[in-house]
Amino acid sequence: MTNDLLLASDQGCSSLLVLLDLSAAFDTIDHDILIDRLQNYTGIQGQALRWFRSYLSDYYPFVFLNGESSHLSPVKYGVPQGSVLGPLLFSIYMLPLGNIIRKYGISFHCYADDTQLYISTRPGETSKLSKLTECVKNVKDWMTNNFLLLNSDKTEILLIGPENITQNLVDYNLQLDGCTVTSSTVKNLGVILDSNLSFENHISHVTKTAFFHLRNIAKLRNMLPVPDAEKLVHAFMTSRLDYCNALLGGCPASSINKLQVVQNAAARVLTRSRKYDHITPILQSLHWLPIKFRISYKILLLTYKALNGLAPLIYSYISYISHKLQSGSRTPDRR
Repeated sequence: MTNDLLLASDQGCSSLLVLLDLSAAFDTIDHDILIDRLQNYTGIQGQALRWFRSYLSDYYPFVFLNGESSHLSPVKYGVPQGSVLGPLLFSIYMLPLGNIIRKYGISFHCYADDTQLYISTRPGETSKLSKLTECVKNVKDWMTNNFLLLNSDKTEILLIGPENITQNLVDYNLQLDGCTVTSSTVKNLGVILDSNLSFENHISHVTKTAFFHLRNIAKLRNMLPVPDAEKLVHAFMTSRLDYCNALLGGCPASSINKLQVVQNAAARVLTRSRKYDHITPILQSLHWLPIKFRISYKILLLTYKALNGLAPLIYSYISYISHKLQSGSRTPDRR
């Protein structure tokens, strides 16, 4: 999605990104509709379909308190959100939604209950935006008919592109289902996006959060052996520095250096080094790649595995997109 938005901006287009939010999405899945999706959309038949029926049926929750129990009530809706099958079954339940969005020629990505719509326009082509308005209305109607609730209060809209172009669209006063366009920031799957896709706000947020955890780890450092302290650093800091870091590949060095300062501070706390000790030998002793190399490593690893079919579904998904792009389709369907 970020790649498409950056390409559109390079071509002088502005883009409108809509992040749809569902209320209690996993809890409202209708089991009968889900079985129909499994049978008619994915072709699951026979014993496999009976397994799914068995998995979804015959749940009777009750409350037991002080030797008394409530009446048994059959569960006809919902899939467990924390389970392995839950997100997969939810994605299958949402399959028809893709056909609705495609009718309007709008690009989209779906990740479990997060749906991202985006459309790019050249200056003066505001007529395209009416398609997005119609699409969101149609999506909301479909969700209502399938026992899903689109939360308009939490739906976020971001205008992306060169400032001289996006200003015309701000004046257009676009509204989607009661939501107005914002020109500040939105959060998408834990990543903060701004209208310039500079990721400055995201980097600042990661830096602030990581330093908060580092201060707490530093208070405990004297009581912890090195292996345990390193586990804490990786759990609370490195995981945040690495999350979606492939998006930062084109960011300026000044932005990446903010994250490098965090890593350097963590390395010094872990090894009890002094503030002015040269950091390169310390990172080498810990076998930690500097931030800019961690980003390059992530991108190269994703690319290699996608091109050679060496990894699970997400890499085949990336490989599918890359083949579409090579064949001349800049914005293939994302599902």
